[in-house]
Amino acid sequence: MRTVFFISDRTGITAEALGNSLLTQFPEIEFKRVNLAFIDTEKKAQSAVSLINEASEADAQPALIFSTQVSSEYRHLLEDSSGIMFDFFDTFISQLETTLETKSSHEMGLSHGVGNKNTYSGRIDSINFALNNDDGLTTKYYDSADIILTGVSRSGKTPTCLFLALQYGIYAANYPLIDEDLNSIKIPSPLKPFKDKLYGLTINPVRLQNIRDVRRSNSGYASIEQCRKEVRRAEDMFVQNDISFIDTSHISIEEIAGRILQKSKLERRY
Repeated sequence: MRTVFFISDRTGITAEALGNSLLTQFPEIEFKRVNLAFIDTEKKAQSAVSLINEASEADAQPALIFSTQVSSEYRHLLEDSSGIMFDFFDTFISQLETTLETKSSHEMGLSHGVGNKNTYSGRIDSINFALNNDDGLTTKYYDSADIILTGVSRSGKTPTCLFLALQYGIYAANYPLIDEDLNSIKIPSPLKPFKDKLYGLTINPVRLQNIRDVRRSNSGYASIEQCRKEVRRAEDMFVQNDISFIDTSHISIEEIAGRILQKSKLERRY
């Protein structure tokens, strides 16, 4: 067991994402992960140091610290702990300052867009668009969509739309293919005017059954026969109508979104 701290003056999402990416390369080691977010005062930084020292003593080996701490004062406090510091901010910012021949602002929270009202407002708008255009609840705003994901129920449409909105500012809608739609290989009538915006999601039927069984155990909806039929017909529709699609069975939401963005040649808004 090795204790790992993700420390930031804001949410800690960046430190966690970068740190976890590195830790996945050491599958034989068990890590205890601790996220210390909003370390933005000296008192909080000192409290973090105490926790790091306690964990290092309990593990009988130094804790690992992944930090995106902007404040040099608080970074120095963390460096003086008994843990081993991996400072993402300091690692890159000095080289960037040299390359760009200017000093950085050292302001907190800029990576989340809060400092730019237009950027932050745009992110909120794209998330609201994804929520308001989820599961075919309405199609009247599809004109404004950058992309429309379609596929059978539980193939990953909603989380992918939300990730595209949150991470890239993409206006993403989704439309579920139901039995009525799958009785034909033709594009469902609500989607016909937007064929150029469509992107399909497919999934292995066994994987789909496992997901559906958690939602509605031992139902016809979750039966392997129903899953196979729906997936086969959805894929036939995609192929016959020249709709690009991706298999979501064994890849993360982040990777699904990234691949869709690349293949569809959409550009992030923010």
